[in-house]
Amino acid sequence: MGGIGANREHPGEFFYDNLMMGAQLMHESWKAGVGKFVAVGTVCAYPKFTPVPFKEEDLWNGYPEETNAPYGLAKKMLLVQAQAYRQQYGFNAIFLLPVNLYGPRDNFDPSSSHVIPALIKKCVEAKERGDNEIEAWGDGSPTREFLYAEDGAEAIVLAAERYNGVDPVNLGSAFEITIKDLLEAIARLTNYSGEIRWDRTKPNGQPRRKLDTSRAKELFGFESSTPFEGGLLRTVEWYVASRLKTQR
Repeated sequence: MGGIGANREHPGEFFYDNLMMGAQLMHESWKAGVGKFVAVGTVCAYPKFTPVPFKEEDLWNGYPEETNAPYGLAKKMLLVQAQAYRQQYGFNAIFLLPVNLYGPRDNFDPSSSHVIPALIKKCVEAKERGDNEIEAWGDGSPTREFLYAEDGAEAIVLAAERYNGVDPVNLGSAFEITIKDLLEAIARLTNYSGEIRWDRTKPNGQPRRKLDTSRAKELFGFESSTPFEGGLLRTVEWYVASRLKTQR
């Protein structure tokens, strides 16, 4: 998995790897008599122009955003498989739809990272070098929703303990932010004061992403508890500290 760039460069790999490991793992779990299977999908499974906030019942109402459609569709097949195995075999498989996760120990490799770690790395390194500007993809107008990793872990545990239904369930923070505002927040938290140049020849990705998270609250009592800026600051602090350790 990865961000827009990685999805554009490896669509075949991302489709095949996610489809095969997901389908085989669920199948072998059923064969082995596993009592419950928690399948974790992705917000990338939603159609490109899903009405905001994304509701679970809109999951099949269109094709995903093109840059990550192979990955999103491969993950969505876990929902099809979970429902089919429940119907035929009585297999207790549930399917969760998280937004992008972030937090300490994220993947900061620029070739495969998602937007938050990629922008943190870009700002921190630009500040260290004394660069006058940084470049960002698109025009900054798309919106995204992010879920702090610890909150995401809590959601998965609660679903494993309390939810046994057939329907997919969104996992999110119910907080929407533009990429422009996100990058400005990261620049502020990393003390980067240079210019931001938007490369409008690069893709924006899906125009908006924000989930309706009411089903998770109703079915297994999950609500995110980490304020976005607080989680972002912890992520920045972890990355800066980890860089200092490797530079010693």
